[in-house]
Amino acid sequence: MESERTRLAVWGDPIAHSRSPLLHAAAYAQLGLDWEYGRRRVDAAGFPAAFDELGPSWRGLSCTMPLKEAAASVCATRDRHAELTGSVNTIVLSSPDAPHGANTDVGGLVAAIREQGIDEVRTARILGAGRTAASAVVALSELGARRIDVHARRPASAADLVSLGELLGVDVVPALLSEADQRVDVTVSTLPGGARLDQQDADRFAGIGGALFDAAYDPWPTDVAAAWIRSGRTAVSGLSMLLHQALLQVRLFAAGEVGEVLPNGPAVLLAMRSALTGVGD
Repeated sequence: MESERTRLAVWGDPIAHSRSPLLHAAAYAQLGLDWEYGRRRVDAAGFPAAFDELGPSWRGLSCTMPLKEAAASVCATRDRHAELTGSVNTIVLSSPDAPHGANTDVGGLVAAIREQGIDEVRTARILGAGRTAASAVVALSELGARRIDVHARRPASAADLVSLGELLGVDVVPALLSEADQRVDVTVSTLPGGARLDQQDADRFAGIGGALFDAAYDPWPTDVAAAWIRSGRTAVSGLSMLLHQALLQVRLFAAGEVGEVLPNGPAVLLAMRSALTGVGD
């Protein structure tokens, strides 16, 4: 009897915009793996039942919003980044009875920043205080940040990030989204793509914000990115982070570890990058 094709997918809500199927299909084709990678609209309430339906042909899941907390809850083991952030965007099902959860958002942001020639960060700013901000705090700490200003419409919402900073030895300082007076090396925006930001505030952030790494990519540019572009400063869209976190997912699904070297790894990355840039925003 012919064995069932290995299956993977990205789940979330909304999901129609996701570029993950393009990235993963390009990677597995380059690796010579006849794997199917699809997408499915799943919300947080429907996640447990959908997860329980997965059969033995499933090798893993990529989980986007709003599933990252729910994904963490079904994993028997979690990597350090997932434990620190409480967020899982990758579930490895190579051991069906012991799903393993990972957070590749952290490593994806680190790689995106380093790709711009920035190997060390001392001070940083994060816009937004949600789950993605937690991954940004961990990523920036791994690049050497010792102070991170977190700007949110409600600074009190950054309380968990302050606690996370204490664990990492980083001074996380909450502030209003309309406040900015400290010059920093790097800014990471975790605001949703359609979030509105006063132009004067955005221009002030751009003037003292160093290079911008925006987690959003659709629509592009965001209000934040537009300010960086107006000022002639570096603004990197979330597609870069998406690419690099997806490469880490491919390593997990294909080799079992994010640190494993893939066969012909540079060609895999090139194929994924080509798939991503070949599609209009």
